[in-house]
Amino acid sequence: MRHNKKFNHLGRTADHRQAMLANMAISLIMHKRITTTLAKAKALKKYVEPLITRGKEDTTNSRRVVFRYLQNKYAVTELFGPVAEKVGDRPGGYTRIIKLGYRKGDAAEICFIELVDFDENMLKAPKAAKKTRRSRRGGGKAAEVAAPEAEVKETAEAEVKETAKAEVKETAKAEK
Repeated sequence: MRHNKKFNHLGRTADHRQAMLANMAISLIMHKRITTTLAKAKALKKYVEPLITRGKEDTTNSRRVVFRYLQNKYAVTELFGPVAEKVGDRPGGYTRIIKLGYRKGDAAEICFIELVDFDENMLKAPKAAKKTRRSRRGGGKAAEVAAPEAEVKETAEAEVKETAKAEVKETAKAEK
């Protein structure tokens, strides 16, 4: 019986699994995004998130503990430097797994795992405005609530456009 045996062995011996996870964690910290199979990404998430939590507190003991897992001084420096600065106020959930489909050769499920705060595309995307639910019965209240939200949304869009124009002008001045 498999009582209380929760982690995935990934078809490897314990030493091989530890070495693989350490190498993947180093690659993730250095490159901020790696492509791998879904099973390995899930195992890596459990392996690297406690290390990132340790990286938020820059003490000698924390560095030694992280170095014991990673065995790469450049990755440790990166973790305690730029990565710790970006995730300093985040209470957890430092990585994101996004599924990409299936590998052609063996039909393994492929995904990429990335550090959440380092994805420029997700950071730039404005959050969608919350939509109001409409029903056929009480149409009067939904229309009253929707009108002020639409005005707020339009003013917010105008402000974003103005700031974008100002940034473009500043960069043009800086280039001259």
